Amino acid sequence: MHTYLALGDSYTIGEQVPAADNFPHQLVAMLNKEGLPTAEPEIIAVTGWTTDELAAAIKEKNITGTYSFVTLLIGVNNQYRGRTVENYREEYTALLQQAIGFAGGKPERVFVLSIPDWGVTPFAEGRDTPKIAQEIDAYNNAKEAITKAHNCHWLEITQNTREHGMDGSYLVEDKLHYSGKEYRVWAVKLVGIVERAIQK
Repeated sequence: MHTYLALGDSYTIGEQVPAADNFPHQLVAMLNKEGLPTAEPEIIAVTGWTTDELAAAIKEKNITGTYSFVTLLIGVNNQYRGRTVENYREEYTALLQQAIGFAGGKPERVFVLSIPDWGVTPFAEGRDTPKIAQEIDAYNNAKEAITKAHNCHWLEITQNTREHGMDGSYLVEDKLHYSGKEYRVWAVKLVGIVERAIQK
């Protein structure tokens, strides 16, 4: 039975969607359907968390075991709170190294998702959306470089969120967070690469 640790924020826990609709649960359902028995995901994620808050929660959980694979999606709240990319780079690197440790020291079993662009959602109306996009791109560029330098998998989902950000069917009531429909897109992108990695 494969085990899975999902680290993140609102986009991992699935703000305002049933647990079954968040991307970790949809991914597990797909893996099980593919004949790869995978346990329910262990999720360490809370809406609003920044990199340092996720790090503090991991420390508090005092995880001692390892997992078949790990996903990591964090950073949008750092950008939202106006933190620097330099600060993010440092804190994200430490989190990624921890994630590799949780995957038994195997970077090929760590899957990092890019940061969605909340600036294209109705929630961001009246804000400086080009600036938000620019900052998210800067965060993602740093995140991608660090991820690849550590030989982990990089999954680009930002473009999907830009394409779907004004489509109500991809959003929940708050017009900021995503519905299960968007999370399914991410899970579909993940399932093949996760499958290959855990079968090696």
